[in-house]
Amino acid sequence: MQSIDFYRKEFISYLESKIVEREPKNLYAPISYILGLGGKRLRPVLTLVATDIFDGGYTKSLDAALAIEVFHNFSLVHDDIMDDAPLRRGRTTVHEKWDVNTGILSGDAMLITAYQLFENYSPEIFKNLAKLFSETALKVCEGQQYDIDFENRDDVTIPEYLKMIEYKTAVLVAAALKMGGIVAEVSAEEQNDIYQFGLNLGIAFQLQDDYLDAFGNPETFGKQVGGDIIENKKTYLYLNVLAQGTSQQKKELLDLYSIQPKDPSAKIETIKDLFKESGSAQITKDAIRNYSNQAFEILEGLNISSDKKALLLSFGESLMVREV
Repeated sequence: MQSIDFYRKEFISYLESKIVEREPKNLYAPISYILGLGGKRLRPVLTLVATDIFDGGYTKSLDAALAIEVFHNFSLVHDDIMDDAPLRRGRTTVHEKWDVNTGILSGDAMLITAYQLFENYSPEIFKNLAKLFSETALKVCEGQQYDIDFENRDDVTIPEYLKMIEYKTAVLVAAALKMGGIVAEVSAEEQNDIYQFGLNLGIAFQLQDDYLDAFGNPETFGKQVGGDIIENKKTYLYLNVLAQGTSQQKKELLDLYSIQPKDPSAKIETIKDLFKESGSAQITKDAIRNYSNQAFEILEGLNISSDKKALLLSFGESLMVREV
């Protein structure tokens, strides 16, 4: 097995070879722009790794990996429009650099392009990839809608929140791994196992993101620490204060979430203290570890060599100890 960096470099090289100037420029330039902004390339790397783990040869899954990266970035373009976000990965968002209509249309073109990439496979593999992709894409949309709905609800439950992050984030990680299994043409059971590994890892990854938003290192996190608090987002940390905290802690949290001070620094620090004092911070850390352990238990059961398991294990653990 190769290193994770090897697969990332191979994917980036393939991606760059596929970015070419096309007409009309205002449709395709935004696509090249968003795909060129970088990022961890987590999902396509997992597709390549999974294909190699099942002895399919990673080069066979480059188009599937590109499809999932194009889809992921399509969703970011549309998410940024819905959030009216000015920046993505430290750079101007597509709809700000061009305009909203261009962002919508270029995003649509990206979705279509992602499906086109499956045409490079045999009919059976094409069918299985497209079926998984459609199911996943729909769940991502459902997760996004749940997230929007939660903004206007005061009765969001922890199971509802976990379902939202499963659909919005984790299913795409799981699908990326299963695509590798599909291209490698392994059994349905093996495909399902690698999918479940990715699903649990994806939930842990998002919970870790929630935790780092409050407690991450400002110098390495990559975005403003406390951003979720400033936006009054009902994260896992917030919901566990309401579920586990004292009456006073719950009241204080709700009061703080009802205000938008010009200088939010005091609000952020007070809420972080509430997360710690109520036990919510520790509950979140425990949940991250529990979902990670579930993923690693599934990994241990896979019928692959120990060195291949070690690669996925170290990759998964690196996601859980990250500061960015």
